[in-house]
Amino acid sequence: MKKTIVLALGLLLLVPVLAFSDSISIRVGYFLPRGVTGSYLNGHPDSLWRIELDQMSFRPRDYNASIIGISYDYFVGKYVNLSIGVDTYNRSQVGYYLDWVANTLDQGDFAFPFADYLGSDITHSFRVTITPLQASLKFLPLGRRGRIVPYIGGGASLVFWNIRMFGDMVDFSTEYIYTDPDIGDVSIYPVVPIIGHESGTSIGWHALGGIQVPIGYRATIDAEARYHNAKANLHELFEGFEPFELGGWAFTVGLSYWF
Repeated sequence: MKKTIVLALGLLLLVPVLAFSDSISIRVGYFLPRGVTGSYLNGHPDSLWRIELDQMSFRPRDYNASIIGISYDYFVGKYVNLSIGVDTYNRSQVGYYLDWVANTLDQGDFAFPFADYLGSDITHSFRVTITPLQASLKFLPLGRRGRIVPYIGGGASLVFWNIRMFGDMVDFSTEYIYTDPDIGDVSIYPVVPIIGHESGTSIGWHALGGIQVPIGYRATIDAEARYHNAKANLHELFEGFEPFELGGWAFTVGLSYWF
């Protein structure tokens, strides 16, 4: 439902283009965020992606998810198209801290090391929404009227994003010492509620390549690979983290109708 609402808003932005468009395309596919890949996580220890995936039970593949999109193409010539489109990605997962459990003391709830104590799970949800509005230039080396229509291209993106957390988190900035009669002094940390989100827009770029297979005179089946590049500067709730990685690979299939 959320994806449908976001796409509807994007469609409203694109309606003025319809009068000048030569084709309309709808697509579905899969988005693989760069922020959850091993190469990115290894090189960005202070990123929010890395902190969440290290501390929580989230797995990188949990944030690979389906996407849907729509675009309009204007045929500049036999070998060139101008395209404006919008896609949407939304993924939310609930996880628990891997190395900490919650226990209640007189002063409140505290995180104790899981290796030494029993306790309740400390959980929160982590949701990421990415909606790029994209302007692309496509080159069709074989033209538009072949048995297959390959294309490559790229362009600029205006990326709308939202990051949300809801639940409990461990406040590692405040350390307490708990004196255990059996194992001695133990570092513990307050468990605090977190209900908040941060959103904004970022400028990015994308590169793409694909193929269209005509089915009749006015329609094609499309397959495309698209790489997105964009970052979000975090403030407020997530202040102190490095820019949040919004990019990644999108693989889609779709249907185009030529006017």
